[in-house]
Formats: sequence, structure tokens, C-alpha cells
Amino acid sequence: MQSTSMADDLAHITEFLIVPTPQAWVHWALENQTIMLIDHAHCEKKAASTALGMMYRYLEYPTFLNRLSKLAREELVHFEQVLKIMQKRGIEYTHLTAAKYASELLKQARKEEPWQLVDKLIIGALIEARSCERFAAIAPYLDEELQTFYRGLLKSEARHFEIYLKQARAVAPEPIDSRIDELRVRENELINSVSEEFRFHSGVPSDASSAA
Repeated sequence: MQSTSMADDLAHITEFLIVPTPQAWVHWALENQTIMLIDHAHCEKKAASTALGMMYRYLEYPTFLNRLSKLAREELVHFEQVLKIMQKRGIEYTHLTAAKYASELLKQARKEEPWQLVDKLIIGALIEARSCERFAAIAPYLDEELQTFYRGLLKSEARHFEIYLKQARAVAPEPIDSRIDELRVRENELINSVSEEFRFHSGVPSDASSAA
């Protein structure tokens, strides 16, 4: 049973994303749990790298820098946790091609500052929120160890979502609700698009699209 706090976190995330993960992705994930874990490990490293990149580039926000430092450490801890589960299960950590999800979202970021930073922060919030939503979507179908792991991640990843969204509002020179809606529409399109390969942030398989 989910705690009240976890349920509140998930409700906020679901409201922010609007469109839920397609059930076709959940079925695909269950058929590809090894790839799911490998790609999840890659995602955690990329999330840490994203936070570090912002720390190097944007020095004028000291409070945010502190939060990013903690966020990066947490993402690396999550990477280590996924790696430990993989090693326990005899899963080799290998290279994978990346899903187009994050790169396609980042293509939407504007070039001029501070709007580039605002957009990157909104995109970061979307990625963290979708990760949380997918943890919750897949957890009930997994074995006990993975259920516990993914439900445990939800709280900290929900905090990361809040950090990015709060900072986006803080640095923007005007309200950003309409911009959030624009990027949210693109994110929704990506998770419902057809993907050739399964990844943690992939869309749906082609057979699901043809069956719809």
C-alpha cells in the first residue's frame, strides 16, 4: 500500500504530466526487464550529468547550485543501486542506444537566455516526472525486490521534479504556464509515438500502434 505522502507525490506528478504511460509500454517493459534495468542505469548517469552540466554553466544561482549538487549525488546513488541489482541478477552492464525522448525534448529549448535555462528546467521536470510515473506504473507487476526499489525511488525523484520546476519559475522573467503546456504536449506526443526499440523512456511498440 502506498503511503499518503507517496500518493500525494504521484497525484501531483500525474496532474503535471496529464497523459499517463500507455499500458502497451508497461507490457513491453515486462517483456524486456533486463534492458529496462540497463537503460535505467544509463538514465541515472545522464540525470547526474545533466545536474553537473547546469552547475558548471549557471553559477549565478547559489541556492540552486547546492540543490543541484545534492541532486547529482542522489542520481549517482540510484545508479549504484541499479547496478547492484543487475550484478545480483547476473546482468551485464552494456552500452545501449539512447531513446529519442530526451534529445527530442531538448530540441525544443530556445537558444537565448534566460529562456534556454527555463526550457531546460521545464524539460528536466518533465523527464523526472515521467520517470516517477513509470516507476509507479511498472512496480505492481514486478518481483518484490524491484517493487520495493522502484517505489522507494519515487519520493526522491519527485523531489527532483519539484526542484527543476520551482527553479524554472524562479528564473523566468514572466509566467511560464503556457510554455509548460507547449513542452508538455511534445512530451505527451513522444511517449505515445512508435519506438523501434524498448527503452525506459521509449514510446510504444509498433504492434501496439497498429492494434489501436
